[in-house]
Amino acid sequence: MLKVGLTGGIASGKSAVGEMFVALGAHLIQADSIAHQLMHPGQPVYDEIVRHFGRGILNLDGTINRPKLADAAFDSKPILEKKWSQVNELNRIVHPAVIRRQEEWMGEIGRLHPRAVAIVEAALIIEAGAGQRFDRLIVVTCRDEQRVKRFAARHHLSLEAARQEVTRRMAAQLSDQEKIKAGDYVIDNAGSLDGTRAQVHAVWQQLEAQNPR
Repeated sequence: MLKVGLTGGIASGKSAVGEMFVALGAHLIQADSIAHQLMHPGQPVYDEIVRHFGRGILNLDGTINRPKLADAAFDSKPILEKKWSQVNELNRIVHPAVIRRQEEWMGEIGRLHPRAVAIVEAALIIEAGAGQRFDRLIVVTCRDEQRVKRFAARHHLSLEAARQEVTRRMAAQLSDQEKIKAGDYVIDNAGSLDGTRAQVHAVWQQLEAQNPR
C-alpha cells in the first residue's frame, strides 16, 4: 500500500483534488471530518477543548460552534510572535487524536486492500511534522485571490471579510512555497477543473507505478 498525504493552504481546493483521486480509485480520509467527529459531545477531545476555551464556544445544544472556536483560536498576530498561541493549543489538543485515527484507518485499508493508494487530506501535515508518516506528499496550490473568492463563497462572506479571515488563518500555515519544498508533487489548482484533473491523472499514474506489488 502507498500512503499519500494531500495538503495545501486554506481554500486551495484540496477536497476537489481529493475527489478526483477517489474517482481514479484512491481511498481517502479527511482530517477535518475526523476532527468534526472528535469534537462531538462526550468525546475526550470535546471535553479538553471546552475546558481550555470555555463554554462560550458552545451552541445552545452543547455542540461546539466552529466559527466561535476559530475566533477563539486564531488571532491577528503572526503565529511566530506567539510561541504558545491559542491556535497552537488547539492543535495540541486535536492533532494527536486525529493522527491516531488516520493511522488506524490506513492500517484498516492496508489489511483490506494491500495494493491501495491511501490518501490523507489534511491542511497541516507539514506544520505538524507528520510528513514522514507518508510515502509521498502532494501539495495543492492556487492564487491568493482565488483563496479569498472560494472562502467567501463557501462561508457566504463579503470579499473583504473573507480576505481578513484567510489572512488570519494563513498566519498559522506555511506558505505555498514552503509546502512545495517539502512535497513530492504539486498540483496547480489555479486554472480550469479540466486542467486540474489532467494534473491529478498524471500524478495518479506515477503513484500507481510506484505502488509496491
